[in-house]
Amino acid sequence: MKTVAFYTLGCKVNQYETEAMAELFKKEGYNVVDAEDKADIYVINTCTVTNLGDRKSRQFIRRAKRKNRKAIIAVVGCYVQVSPDEVFEIEDVDLVIGTNDKNKIVELCEEVKEKHKRIKIVEDIMKVREFEEMPINEVEGKTRAFVKIQEGCNQYCSYCIIPYARGPVRSRKLQNIIKEVEKLSKSGFKEIVLTGIHVASYGKDLGDIRLIDVIEAIHDIEGIERIRLSSLEPTIITEEFMDRLIKLPKLCNHFHLSLQSGSNTVLKRMNRKYTTEEYLSIVKLIRKYMPDVGLTTDIIVGFPGETDEEFEETYNFVKEIGFSRIHVFKYSPREGTPAAKFKNQVDGKIKAERSRKLIELGEELNKVFNRRFIGKIMNVLFEEKVRGATGLMEGYTTNYIRVMAKGDISIEGEILPVKMNRISGENLIGEITNK
Repeated sequence: MKTVAFYTLGCKVNQYETEAMAELFKKEGYNVVDAEDKADIYVINTCTVTNLGDRKSRQFIRRAKRKNRKAIIAVVGCYVQVSPDEVFEIEDVDLVIGTNDKNKIVELCEEVKEKHKRIKIVEDIMKVREFEEMPINEVEGKTRAFVKIQEGCNQYCSYCIIPYARGPVRSRKLQNIIKEVEKLSKSGFKEIVLTGIHVASYGKDLGDIRLIDVIEAIHDIEGIERIRLSSLEPTIITEEFMDRLIKLPKLCNHFHLSLQSGSNTVLKRMNRKYTTEEYLSIVKLIRKYMPDVGLTTDIIVGFPGETDEEFEETYNFVKEIGFSRIHVFKYSPREGTPAAKFKNQVDGKIKAERSRKLIELGEELNKVFNRRFIGKIMNVLFEEKVRGATGLMEGYTTNYIRVMAKGDISIEGEILPVKMNRISGENLIGEITNK
């Protein structure tokens, strides 16, 4: 039987697209095998957010060829889009496809095989205006499914290469989103995560429709019990948005609100489109409607020119907001972005120290948030066994607290009430209850 294996780097959108490509191969009679196994075709779905992402992509190419010298090596995605010639010059690569045309991957791999030739398909992504349909009908697991609703970004933050890799905003047609969610529901999924490169921009290229309309449209699909949103730009949150959201009980009370810095001067250099004052008022608005909301975020430390005072502003702002969880990244210059050329690049040791301080603060804030729910009964969607433990299952609350409780695989995909007993690291330990 013909076999294909995937290496996937980067974000949830890449993971979604890998699932979609795998489905295309299966339809043509291929068996999808583990990336560490011998395969006839290896597909490397690349990331280019950092220069490290590029390096990892090249490592995977070499690793795949070592598995099977005769294999076809297909490299797709963001790294290809930004540096097509660099990737195509790698000796072992047979096929390169940018961030568009991934839905042609099977026929292109077959062409490479039959005609014994190398192929490069990389469009000018800035001219692409249509959302590329790659629907998913089957996904492994039966708990949470990601649904890509949007592509591209028009924000042009000074540190980010993604607008150049993914192109302008393209939104998926609402009827196609509904169709995919209905199929996933019939397959047994209970939670849907709406994802994209810049989800908050959904609909800006379609006219009157917006993200809130998508949520309302899929809300009443039978079998779907939870709808979660991936990373959001804070400015999408308005009184009207929250007023409509609160009427949708399936919408999870969890927002990943991009912050990046808690200093207005740094935000300006980053070309972010809000101030800390605006961000704070947005958080207050969310909490007015959802008091138990889980608020998670990303922070970049050591952005060019970040002074001790600016870092202190970020530290204090993060503390003031009281996030439930934060992801801290040390700034890494990305070639091809304006910020890479900024003066006053911050020393690596200073970045490491600032990162350490913020991570510690994040751990404290996480405990403060989780502690609020000890003694309470919360619904948990159980997803899998706890690795390295016997008789323990884990899952998530609607506000994105990871919970562990005694149970076996029979409760996978079930939403059950759990009484929260104690904290363990970033998680809560509880017991399943009928009360």
